[in-house]
Amino acid sequence: MDRCVVLVDAGYLLGAAASLLAGEPARSRITVDHTELIQTLRERAEADTGCSLLRIYWFDGAPDRVPQPEHRRLRVMPRVTVRLGALTRSEGRWAQKGVDAAMHAELTELARNRACSDIVLVTGDGDLLPGLVSAKEHGVAVHLWAVQAADGDYNQSEDLVAEADERRVLDRAWITRAVHAKDLTGAYAPQPAPRPEIAAILAAPLPESAKNGSAPPDAPAAAAPATAEDAVEHAPEPATPEAEAPESPSAGQPARGEGTGVPTPKDLAGLGRPAPAAQAPASATLRWSSDKGWAERSPGEAPESASLPMLAQLTTAEQRWADREEDITAVSGDPFEVGQVFARRWTERLGSPTQLRLLSAEYPRIPHRIDGELLRYAARFGLLAHKDDQIDEHDRYAIRAGFWREVDNSTATERTTSPE
Repeated sequence: MDRCVVLVDAGYLLGAAASLLAGEPARSRITVDHTELIQTLRERAEADTGCSLLRIYWFDGAPDRVPQPEHRRLRVMPRVTVRLGALTRSEGRWAQKGVDAAMHAELTELARNRACSDIVLVTGDGDLLPGLVSAKEHGVAVHLWAVQAADGDYNQSEDLVAEADERRVLDRAWITRAVHAKDLTGAYAPQPAPRPEIAAILAAPLPESAKNGSAPPDAPAAAAPATAEDAVEHAPEPATPEAEAPESPSAGQPARGEGTGVPTPKDLAGLGRPAPAAQAPASATLRWSSDKGWAERSPGEAPESASLPMLAQLTTAEQRWADREEDITAVSGDPFEVGQVFARRWTERLGSPTQLRLLSAEYPRIPHRIDGELLRYAARFGLLAHKDDQIDEHDRYAIRAGFWREVDNSTATERTTSPE
């Protein structure tokens, strides 16, 4: 059967690409256009083997084997099958478990059943050597692809290289068609207009109290925010029973139990925004006290804000299905984008421009029911927390900044289209 199959060890491919482009193997240092990557893999495999593609198998690790956003997008692509191993953390480092075994099993099964004439392996792990040898014994040609190493040396097992029928190196020019190094200096900053102060909020350092854990969990909020970040971070989420006692932060991580002040009109004026119509009382406090990030509800929320509808209340069954389809196939999972997508859906489905203006007047405070729904939506993309991780501070800021950016755009559109 003149067909080819591609087996991709995603940990190797993306880790080596990160080393080449960003100087270290952390996949968080790169952005990946998975649609373009799959297309280039297919084109290269068919050109190298002279066979049409049967399928691309994408092997990767995931916490508890739960598909992450990139896996959900990949597995709905044509001719792509995703196989997940476990992703575990030990001594502060992530490690894949079961990925090599799954690749070995697929490799030998394809060869034994003569499902293809050529197999392309994108891996560097010598544990696949027995499977490679077995495939050759069944008459399958094995092509081994390497990612160009940053230091010019091999990043593959020499035994694999020796046994492969053909070998190709995917160089920097090929990799950069679909993979790019992140500019971490601006990773969380939105576009500068029309609300440039959000960029300053996201770029600001954490408050000293958040760095050293010096502020008590129930500190009153009478004092002005330490930085511009505080003006955004005080937005509350729904209270839960687990929010009663703060957890102790891990060493080297920002504390999650600090009190956060409600910004005063003077504070907001310094950010370039008018003060909201209704201010919460000066004694309001916020406490992050669980790994899900729920916070205590401020007792002073205005009834008008509390009555704003949640997205779930505005969404029909058909829209819910379409939203899920968009989440899987189009939303990248970038925190800022996630906030924008949520806000776009919410504003488009509102029946009254008055409600949109009411929400805009609350800036930077997101009413607690909507904020909790926003963060629960973001959790689908793996942005907020994992059982082994602290909540990422910058992700929360970026989610809310994206939300406000979209609300601001919608408010500006509503103003220009409304009759005087």
